[in-house]
Amino acid sequence: MEYFDIVKETGEPTGEIVSRDIAHRDGILHRTAHVWVIRECDGEVQILLQKRSMDKDSFPGMYDTSSAGHIPAGDEPLPSAQRELAEELGINAESEQLEYIGTFRIQYEKEFHGSLFRDNEISWVYVYREPVDIAQLTLQASEVEEVRWFALDEVCEEIRHSRARFCVPSGSLRLLQEWL
Repeated sequence: MEYFDIVKETGEPTGEIVSRDIAHRDGILHRTAHVWVIRECDGEVQILLQKRSMDKDSFPGMYDTSSAGHIPAGDEPLPSAQRELAEELGINAESEQLEYIGTFRIQYEKEFHGSLFRDNEISWVYVYREPVDIAQLTLQASEVEEVRWFALDEVCEEIRHSRARFCVPSGSLRLLQEWL
């Protein structure tokens, strides 16, 4: 069973914890860490997106942030970002290789697998710019079906009109665009 710190609007832990199930059932505010793996190719910025496993409790089979995950109770954003990147993609990043670019808020209610899912998160966002050969990545099968490079502009344009393929959070993309 996973447990998260319940946090204030500032992202500061309150000292209380909650299970993952209860946090998403009741929409209790908690923290996540997101990592954008980026590169420049032929003059355009590309982002590595992961296709979520069909077994995920939210947005199964959709393309999402390079790496993202909940911050366990008692943990901090940077080590959580490093752990998620290693677990999901097999990238072992040093602290100095992840550049913090800000936080954003996620809040929605949506039905998945016949159950209502309430997400209420403050997300810490990092960028990883080291060379990545996707053929050499070790994907976590329970989380990630595949990874693919996409032009940042293409993803931003597509999510303005449709959410059929991407579940990338708009707030995180905005942070990345502002940082670039």
